Amino acid sequence: MTDQGMAPDEDPPALASTGKRAAVGCFTAILGVMSGGMVAVLLSKFVAFVTRAQSCPGIPTCDWNRYWVGGAVIGGLTLPLLVLRALAKPKKSN
Repeated sequence: MTDQGMAPDEDPPALASTGKRAAVGCFTAILGVMSGGMVAVLLSKFVAFVTRAQSCPGIPTCDWNRYWVGGAVIGGLTLPLLVLRALAKPKKSN
């Protein structure tokens, strides 16, 4: 056994290829934008309820677009980073 916990004849665990990581990153960025925006609009609805803001007919809150953009940016950055960070870790063998 070496100091990395593998027998000398074993290959180190393979990491995800660059193409695979780019594809997964782009796909999760789209998912992060949409989910982050939706969660932020839900948060805007809660804020409007707590602050008793005026209601606009037919839409959740009058300033939903500001919340959606903020949530979309946060979701579009954090979800791919979390997924790619998990992909970068080598798999543990039992």
